[in-house]
Amino acid sequence: MILLDDIRNELVNARPEVRELGEVLQIARSKADLGDLRRQMEYDGFWDDHEKAQKITQRCNTLERKIENFEKLEALLEDTITMIELAQEEGDDSSDEEIVADAEKFKEQLAAEKLKTLLTGEYDNSNAILTLHAGAGGTEAQDWTQMLYRMYNKYAEAHGFKVDLLDWLDGDDAGVKSASFMVQGENAYGFLKSEAGVHRLVRVSPFDSQGRRHTSFAAVEVMPELSDDVEVEIRPEDIKMDVFRSSGAGGQHINKTSSAVRLTHLPTGIVVSCQTQRSQFQNKDYCMKMLRAKLVEI
Repeated sequence: MILLDDIRNELVNARPEVRELGEVLQIARSKADLGDLRRQMEYDGFWDDHEKAQKITQRCNTLERKIENFEKLEALLEDTITMIELAQEEGDDSSDEEIVADAEKFKEQLAAEKLKTLLTGEYDNSNAILTLHAGAGGTEAQDWTQMLYRMYNKYAEAHGFKVDLLDWLDGDDAGVKSASFMVQGENAYGFLKSEAGVHRLVRVSPFDSQGRRHTSFAAVEVMPELSDDVEVEIRPEDIKMDVFRSSGAGGQHINKTSSAVRLTHLPTGIVVSCQTQRSQFQNKDYCMKMLRAKLVEI
């Protein structure tokens, strides 16, 4: 029972910390805002302006997730304290393992919620656009780039983010020369922005028949997806647009029509491309999002 006493004291002492977290996250205000947005969604003609309706719906989903995560954290704390008190009253140690597991789960969730409060940058709550480029090292570097792509996909899956592939250029023998993809989710850019830079891998290459050690490089660009409210001046005459057939795996429509789009911003020399969507208009829309993000970055 000494162990349960220690856990109970630790959890009871965490109550003020949870209350403070609720104030920092502005849970009370979020509930009020959510109520206002839900009332707006009940108005006649709400869906007439599809773009505005979509923004309000997304905002509702974000607030619902924030409130739900905090309430789950509070419930887990109180339920675990109650379980400890019941076990001590009855002198029953059969639930000790479950109590310890719940206590650890609470501490992990509390740390995760506290981390979110640090993401206060201007674009931290935005979706993230990542672009990978294979560097020096030939096939080995291209394989390393594909490994990074898989790693970011696994990370996104573990954190409940959605990944949309935008552009993909296969390597000569294996791996990938370049890839662009969007990670969609709350605070995606805040969590991923520190990944920007050159990533290095040193290993015994499986592509070297003599089993020598190789050093490979891959560059990672991370940009926020900007909302339409952010003004970025892009003059039509400054853009050169090229269309081409998509490469790689895809349906008959994707591979047999010139749906892929490449945009070149003439004043800066920035080049962006997208080829994974079925329509040329969709690909161009994604290209414009990447171009706007790159221009804001520089």
